[in-house]
Amino acid sequence: QVQFVESGGGLVQPGGSLRLSCAASGSIFSIVAMGWYRQAPGKQRELVTTITRRGTTNYVDSVKGRFTISRDDAKNTITLQMNGLKPDDTGVYYCNLYPPSRGNWGQGTQVTVSS
Repeated sequence: QVQFVESGGGLVQPGGSLRLSCAASGSIFSIVAMGWYRQAPGKQRELVTTITRRGTTNYVDSVKGRFTISRDDAKNTITLQMNGLKPDDTGVYYCNLYPPSRGNWGQGTQVTVSS
């Protein structure tokens, strides 16, 4: 089964930007939908955004207009461009299938938004 490795997290000030990448160990061409998820400290993991094989995207209200998900099937990567970051965006970010598969969770990448 495909495994995912997330990268690109870091510490950023409010209003800043980060670009997260998700590298798949195999082809994602046939995957119907992928998603980015995040887990804030002390909270359950939540869905942030999804993208279908046809490129249709959806976002939770809290990130609409600030985050952009994209996929490159030729490179087997999913990218999350995050602009206008807020402290509430702090958490560990993961990519996975949508709906998520228990066996496909990676280590995630930490995003910290703080001044």
